[in-house]
Amino acid sequence: MVFSSYIFLLLFLPLFLVAYALTPARARSWAILLGSLLFYAWAAPAALGLLVGVIVFTYLVGGRVMGTSGRARWTWLTLGVTGNLAMLGYFKYANMAVSSANAVREALGLDPFLWNHVLLPVGLSFYIFHAISYLVDLHRGTARPPRSIVEFGAFVSLFPHLVAGPILRFHLLAEQFRERTHTPEKFARGAQRVMVGLSMKVLLADPLAPLVNAAYTAAHPSAADAWLGSVAYTLQLFFDFAGYSHMAIGLALMLGFVFPENFLDPYTATSVTAFWQRWHVSLGAFLREYVYIPLGGNRAGPGRTQLNLFLTMTVGGLWHGANWTFVLWGMWNGAFLVLERALARRFRRPPPPAWYAVPKVMLIVILGRVLFRSDSVSHALEVYRGLLGANGAALTPAVSLLFTPERFAVMLAGVAVVYGVPLLRARPQLLRPAVLNGVGYARVPVFLLAVVTLAAQHDAPFLYFQF
Repeated sequence: MVFSSYIFLLLFLPLFLVAYALTPARARSWAILLGSLLFYAWAAPAALGLLVGVIVFTYLVGGRVMGTSGRARWTWLTLGVTGNLAMLGYFKYANMAVSSANAVREALGLDPFLWNHVLLPVGLSFYIFHAISYLVDLHRGTARPPRSIVEFGAFVSLFPHLVAGPILRFHLLAEQFRERTHTPEKFARGAQRVMVGLSMKVLLADPLAPLVNAAYTAAHPSAADAWLGSVAYTLQLFFDFAGYSHMAIGLALMLGFVFPENFLDPYTATSVTAFWQRWHVSLGAFLREYVYIPLGGNRAGPGRTQLNLFLTMTVGGLWHGANWTFVLWGMWNGAFLVLERALARRFRRPPPPAWYAVPKVMLIVILGRVLFRSDSVSHALEVYRGLLGANGAALTPAVSLLFTPERFAVMLAGVAVVYGVPLLRARPQLLRPAVLNGVGYARVPVFLLAVVTLAAQHDAPFLYFQF
């Protein structure tokens, strides 16, 4: 079940909200847990047992973390974190490890290992991180333990963030499970976020998918294919993932929870550092708190700081998927962050103007996204060849056929939203109040258009569901 489906919008969500409203306050964690498990089972019934197993295992280990001290406390924390990472490693990275080992064995003339492909359960990368944050926060004493396994299970499985985030550290939600407010104003704000998110997904992300797929499945993409496909993918990924995050944050508000923002106008960033402070903010915060700082952060001198930063971004790349393309993508991002910091230390100059800095950062992002989108390293290299014009310049027929005036209009609309909305937010005086009010009222008809559009297309899962 995905947020952008009729089964969710017209059946699950209304029924759940009614049931939740009728449930006494003291039992609402039960309602969240049961509703979220049903939501997950609808999408991945075979993986429900693993989710429940992670909840039970982590809760029991967390109890031992709280009930011991000294070395025993550290041992239980290590057991809990290692156990969760082992589950993530097996289901997400075993295939990559075996295929890499077989490539080496075949190069040496040895028989490959026999291996049955392991399927990745939906949302595993996200709820494992939630479980780890719970254990670490208990060990650090930054959050009170939950009052019951039901409350903890509701935190891990909370359906607005279960399958694709935002990644929430336990201490950010622990007190909200104990006490939160439910007001018509908060519910209305949540509903508005849901409408905006669905519109971004259905009207601005999904129409670009066929064009991106055609460009990236071309055997030898031309320069026009590669550049058009990469720019379109940059827009598609933003509106898909930011749209999902809007819906997740909105759904949480409707249940009384306040999630942190996950996107802060990243495509207007004037530095690579600023970009990663604005893109997938919840993942960046998790990696900073549970990877970068434990590695030493910036406490051991410039050289070690740069290494820690590079390693953290590499881990972030690997988290996205069991493919060497994601590892290289993480290293690409880490290298530019390190380079940017080194140049800033070496040349203390005022920041460049936005008209130069924003396109520069976007070029780095777009070139890195080639690795993110490609199926293999060899595929990425072929796309890079296309970007350099090695396969000709003009659009190939397959891509040209899909680059319709309607999709070009969607791309222009996407660019207008990406850069126009932050501008109007910063300078509302550019529009008259009546126009600004009209933009707000337009949310409803645009949302209805998105709902109607759903009928004309197949269910399109959010891109981050695969991670």
